[in-house]
Amino acid sequence: MKTTLATTCLIIGTLLAPVAAYAADSDSDRSHPLTFVKDSVITTKIKAKLADEKMSSLVHVKVDTNRKGAVVLTGTVETGEAADKAYALARDTEGVTSVKSSIQVKKDN
Repeated sequence: MKTTLATTCLIIGTLLAPVAAYAADSDSDRSHPLTFVKDSVITTKIKAKLADEKMSSLVHVKVDTNRKGAVVLTGTVETGEAADKAYALARDTEGVTSVKSSIQVKKDN
């Protein structure tokens, strides 16, 4: 009886080892669904903060979250203050590790 129990535990442990190794894998693989979800959550948080500011020019700011929380802001705004505000909102969002801003200030003629 003890031998059967020990053998069963050994077989189950052997079969579960690859599952444990897969679960311990980091999120450095961009094709992994959890990494995509994490990046999408950060992007959504930043877009929600931009919408809460109710500044019309912030609607034209696009947010992209790269690997490990690196955010890239692009688009056009009406003032430098709006660009700075978008940068600050992104920087202060949970999960963001760095922010790169390529926001251009629209110049009226």
